[in-house]
Amino acid sequence: MNRQATDQGRDARPEPAATPERFETVIIGGGQAGLAVGHHLARRGRRFVILDAHQRIGDAWRQRWDSLRLFTPARYDGLPGMPFPAPAWTFPTKDQVADYLEEYAARFDLPVRSGVRVDRLTRDGDRYLVAAGDRRFQADHVVVASGAYQRPRIPAFAVELDPGILQLDPIRYREPSQLPGGGVLVVGAGNSGAEIAFQVSRTHPTWLSGPDTGHIPVRPGGRWDRLLTPPFWWFASRVLTVQTPIGRKVRPRALVTTAPLERVRPKELAGAGIERLPRTVGVRDGLPLLEDGRVMDVTVVIWCTGFRPDFAWVDLPVFDQDGAPAHHRGVVGSQPGLYFLGLWFLSAFTSSLLGGVGSDAEHVAEQIASRQPAGQPHRTAGR
Repeated sequence: MNRQATDQGRDARPEPAATPERFETVIIGGGQAGLAVGHHLARRGRRFVILDAHQRIGDAWRQRWDSLRLFTPARYDGLPGMPFPAPAWTFPTKDQVADYLEEYAARFDLPVRSGVRVDRLTRDGDRYLVAAGDRRFQADHVVVASGAYQRPRIPAFAVELDPGILQLDPIRYREPSQLPGGGVLVVGAGNSGAEIAFQVSRTHPTWLSGPDTGHIPVRPGGRWDRLLTPPFWWFASRVLTVQTPIGRKVRPRALVTTAPLERVRPKELAGAGIERLPRTVGVRDGLPLLEDGRVMDVTVVIWCTGFRPDFAWVDLPVFDQDGAPAHHRGVVGSQPGLYFLGLWFLSAFTSSLLGGVGSDAEHVAEQIASRQPAGQPHRTAGR
């Protein structure tokens, strides 16, 4: 309890701020992007620390719904220096990804501090100051690698739904057994929405709201997929980049376009008894309102309407009019020493993927190494 509230009339002096720990580089986020840039910095002998908000490396993946699997085969899911430990044409589960990240950090002895949630990033003279609760970290370089999928995009009208309707998103939804009886409306017909609706339909009447996004013409892992994926991956990672005219042309549209369905097909959704509905646009009498005027009397709404980064804690003038960080290949020109990693199409179509983040991580590590002489060996950084 605050002494000022209990000792009325006595001068209450604020407690002095904690003395900042000093590092050459602070990496915020212990997911694939943070670990990848940590690996490249370690190879260069730089002194750094990785701050991760979760209690265990990989928890951001462990906390997703139980049946989640990657859409890219294992041969394209490895981080720098360590292939993904699974047969090349299998699709890892979310728990396999989580365990891989944990093993990756252990193999390369990366200095990760778990359970450290960053509250604020500011400038402190010619250095950066990172605040995490009562802890402070001072650094010449900060890499923001907190992820591209941090906060679900839930429409503002969701608060108007009847309190008796259970509302979930892809982070809080785990499996059908957690849902009460009655109808389920899944809002958002992309890959997450289609997969969750397909799973839920086995135990609940289910509706899927949103426009048809189409579907890829081949089955993941099938013969044609194995033939087409290698050239597509090369094209997506080497040609669809901010360094090429076609990449610069595609990028703005790719940032706002919903990906086509990959694993669950429209015929399978129909066969499961899932009715496709127009967009959900509002609330009427406490119930979801569709674009065509229909009202859905359901007991559960699962919002699969996408994610957005959450940079509210970055107290620096580095964002454009849309709230996105202004950078080139992750390097913030207006704030020397500040970098972003792991964002969707950061420099290439594959930038946010496990197998694609390594190139951006290496570029950022090279920028850091070129700006200042090496400090202490990285093994002392997080101990």
